[in-house]
Amino acid sequence: MRFDLTDLRLFLHVVEAESITHGAERAGLALASASERIRGMELDGGVPLLERLPRGVRPTPAGQAVAHHARTVLAQLEQMRGELGQYARGLRGHVRLLSVTAAIAAFLPEALSDFLAAHPSVDIDLEERTSRETVDAVAGGLADLGVVADTTELADLETRRLRPDRLVLVVAQAHPLAAREAMPLREVLDEPFVGLSHSRSLQTYLAGHAARAGRPFKLRVRLNGLDAVCRMVARGVGIAIVPEAAALRARETAAIRIVPLSDPWACRHLVLAARSFSGLPAHARQLVDHLTAESAG
Repeated sequence: MRFDLTDLRLFLHVVEAESITHGAERAGLALASASERIRGMELDGGVPLLERLPRGVRPTPAGQAVAHHARTVLAQLEQMRGELGQYARGLRGHVRLLSVTAAIAAFLPEALSDFLAAHPSVDIDLEERTSRETVDAVAGGLADLGVVADTTELADLETRRLRPDRLVLVVAQAHPLAAREAMPLREVLDEPFVGLSHSRSLQTYLAGHAARAGRPFKLRVRLNGLDAVCRMVARGVGIAIVPEAAALRARETAAIRIVPLSDPWACRHLVLAARSFSGLPAHARQLVDHLTAESAG
């Protein structure tokens, strides 16, 4: 078999995305090139690796075996790079980090900027995912590290505590709810909401709690950024639920009031997860140390 590293990375992306098209995008390849590589892997192996479905693909038993070995090979390569990087300049290390919306909004851009400035030979691939998707990807070897809420079932992953993540209600300063000291989600579900797009992990998390409260959100508009959500709230379009860190930042420039949510699920803790911290490449362990030290400070 003549599988190369590009083939293996592409195959893992396709398996994770359950789509050749989306897998090709994540691997940075044209769809035609990606499809040809997958066909070549199947011809070399003499067995189908993917089951083509009306909507996407899924690995066959042979494909699952290839994915398992691909994760092992790529993880060993990253570990080798990390260890050699201690001795040779110019050899680049790579860390794939998945995270929930709250961490990206609260502290990750600044923390990662400081780390990258201090470690010019390390690259980081940061992607936003739900806690469940992040746990599955890290457990399956598709990501090195993940930042998730501690309310998620973490299986056998090792974790390091980062920082609190409190979700709050934001309303316009003139809104009747602005005078409230705190309130539960169920009391505001009749209000019009400004929400995040379907792809944002925080919106998925909130939609689940709204469903458990018996009513879906009445969303007037969906946006991609928390700052944009808060600006629309300030103009009276609706109310919103955002991480407290994002609300405090937005309050500096937008006329909003912050009302705490009294629901227990609104007070979470963000944790850093890995299959094995000691088994990570050296550059990934350095990132772990940096993120935990930043949070402790």
